[in-house]
This record gives sequence, structure tokens and C-alpha cells, in this order.
Amino acid sequence: MSQRVLLGMLTPSSNTVLEPVTQAMVANLPEASAHFGRFKVTEIALSDQALAQFDDTEILRAAELLSHAKVGVIGWNGTSSGWLGFEADERLCARITQATGIAACTSMLALNEILKLKGVTRLGLVSPYTDDVQDKIIANYAKLGITCVSDRHLGIRDNYSFSEVSAETLARMIREAAEAKPEAIAVTCTNLKAAPLVEALEQEIGIPIYDTIATVVWKSLSLAGTAPGRVKGWGSLFRDLG
Repeated sequence: MSQRVLLGMLTPSSNTVLEPVTQAMVANLPEASAHFGRFKVTEIALSDQALAQFDDTEILRAAELLSHAKVGVIGWNGTSSGWLGFEADERLCARITQATGIAACTSMLALNEILKLKGVTRLGLVSPYTDDVQDKIIANYAKLGITCVSDRHLGIRDNYSFSEVSAETLARMIREAAEAKPEAIAVTCTNLKAAPLVEALEQEIGIPIYDTIATVVWKSLSLAGTAPGRVKGWGSLFRDLG
């Protein structure tokens, strides 16, 4: 029997999408399995109360519990550093590794690595977030030298409600974001059912689509020593950077 590849994922408590999608992505890798730890996240906003949900204390407690399962990597399957600042994820990864001895990654740092590897400077941005959260994400990408040439968002605050956005709405938003001819489109939320649409939509619009559930799976597999290219049917990310 080949050595098991155990992927630990830190999960917002009100998220219902990333777990089944992550498991579906790795379903054809017989040695791989995903294991989830939750901490409280119910609202995405810039209020003090909403921002406090991402205090490292609660996240590190969840990471410690995941470490008991002897996972090979711990991924923060969330996009909070998009508005908090990407350095928040860099600090978090360092603290997780210091506390557990396990390599750590995040959806957003993986996305940024992918954009750098692909040389993307013109980005389309799709999210369910409010205007002010979306503006923060756009501003943080500008600091990296990446211009968001198109963006679509829904103005929703309630994290659970993201999971109820229809496939039709998500496909429309991605098509609209593609009209400005960005070099790539990022779907920045791990509670949207966008990842299953990526393969077909990329063929339709001819632009890479990087969903933030997929980005953390890609990086987690890499850190765990498993080739991401073995993931089939989930978009060009796994083919091009496998």
C-alpha cells in the first residue's frame, strides 16, 4: 500500500462548499484524503466584529487539532488575506508551522504564486463580497503590480449565503469578467460552487480561471509531495502547473 497523503484544511464554520469540492478534486488519487477543522466565520465585512473572526488564536487552535491527525500539510481554505492584506497569511503560515511542525499554505498565497508563475498582470476578479471588501482586494492586488481590469461581485455579507449562489449566476459573472480580456480570472471565495464550472468555462472563454478552492488543493498536494497534475477535469491550473 502506498503511503497515505493526508491534507489538512482549515474551514470557515459556515462553509458548506469547500469540503465536498475538495474531496471531489482528490477523489481519483487513491492515497489522498482531505481532513477539515472549523473555526467561527459567519460574516464577511470590514467591521471590527467581522475582522475579529480571523484572529490567529482560534485558527491556531483548529490547526493544532488537525495536527493530531498527522496531516502532511495544513491549508487555510479561505480568502481573508485578500482584504486583510496578504502578509496576514504569511504570518499565519509561519505560526502554524511553528506551532505544529507541519508545512502550511493558504488559498490566496497559492493564487498569488500561480499568478506570478503565469506572469499575470491583468486580472479579472469574481467574488460574492460587498463593495468595500472587493475594493480592498483590488487595492491589495495593485500593490503586487496586478491590475484588476474587470470585477464582478454580489454585495453579500452572510458567509452561508455564498453557497446558495447559483451556477447560472456564477457562470454569468465569469463571462462578464472575461469581456475585458484579462490574462486570468480569479474566483475569490471558498464557499462558491464555481470550481465545477471551470473546465467547461475555460474552454468557452479561452481564459484561465483560478478558483480559490482549487488553488489551495494545488499547493497542498505540492507540499505533500504529490503531483497536482494528477487531478483531472478541474481546469487548466492542474494541467499547466501540475
